[in-house]
Amino acid sequence: MELFGDPAQWLPFTFAALMGVSILVYVVLDGFDLGVGVLFPFASDDEKDMMVASIGPFWDANETWLVLAIGLLLVAFPSAHGTILTALYLPVAIMLIGLILRGVAFEFRVKAPTPHKATWNWLFFAGSLMTSLAQGFMLGKYVMGLESTLGTWVFAMITAVFLTVAYSFIGACWLILKTEYTLQSKAVDWAKGGIWGLVLGLGAVSLATPLVSTRIFDKWFTFPEIILLAPMPILSGLLVWLLWRSLQRLPNATDAGARTPFLYAIALFVLAFGGLAYSFYPYVVPEKLTIYEAASAPESLFIILVGTVFVLPMIAGYTALAYTIFKGKAAELRYD
Repeated sequence: MELFGDPAQWLPFTFAALMGVSILVYVVLDGFDLGVGVLFPFASDDEKDMMVASIGPFWDANETWLVLAIGLLLVAFPSAHGTILTALYLPVAIMLIGLILRGVAFEFRVKAPTPHKATWNWLFFAGSLMTSLAQGFMLGKYVMGLESTLGTWVFAMITAVFLTVAYSFIGACWLILKTEYTLQSKAVDWAKGGIWGLVLGLGAVSLATPLVSTRIFDKWFTFPEIILLAPMPILSGLLVWLLWRSLQRLPNATDAGARTPFLYAIALFVLAFGGLAYSFYPYVVPEKLTIYEAASAPESLFIILVGTVFVLPMIAGYTALAYTIFKGKAAELRYD
């Protein structure tokens, strides 16, 4: 364990990085399939079938990353796990109910008699909406230091709406990539509307984060950091402009550039997540508990790391395999 230096330093950092990557992958991957569910009310019955078919091979693999992230938080930072989940007990419960509703409705809407299909469609939408709003609320509370005041609740509710819109936006970008004809045209319109909610959400979180902590403010707005970090907001603005330009060129007869909005959206999510990670490091509980204070004993972390070395490639490989096998346009989802 001494091979890489002090294990009490590099092991907590390693697990924080692994947890961060897991959360980021989950937000991008499950974000788009949650967004597809949020867009359900705007589609016809036949379009709903194709929307479900576009996420059918992927949604369960996407949620695996959430399980991995929470598992890493529990085993690597147990005291932080208790503090965070205690503060976010209600939205976590709502998220779990939403995920259960989505999973059940996903299967039953295909197998249920025709008169009941509309009910399962609405339950699929409700589960997607509940999950998205709950995750946005949790993000807002986390940014505000997990405090429970009127101001933090209002900000968390605003963030809940913005993250839901952001999910619907990346979901629309996914549909542009995976569908054709009328549904693809609708997805382009949905993305053009959702991009403004995404921009407002990113702006709200970016402005609030340094204002709630002088430490974070100093990390961004002191010299030379303000110069070194200037490319991040500039690049974010450039990505938004490129996103809008790519949407203006769609749909087209050759389907050229159909994957571009989704790739730009991923880049924007990655950039935003990187900014948050930079702001809060080294804290796992904002301004209260660092990753080094919350970490398990180095001996325990090392054993867990050995297991992670085997488990993580399996999860990543399974996810990559699913996206490789089912690449291309979505086909009709059948269970017979």
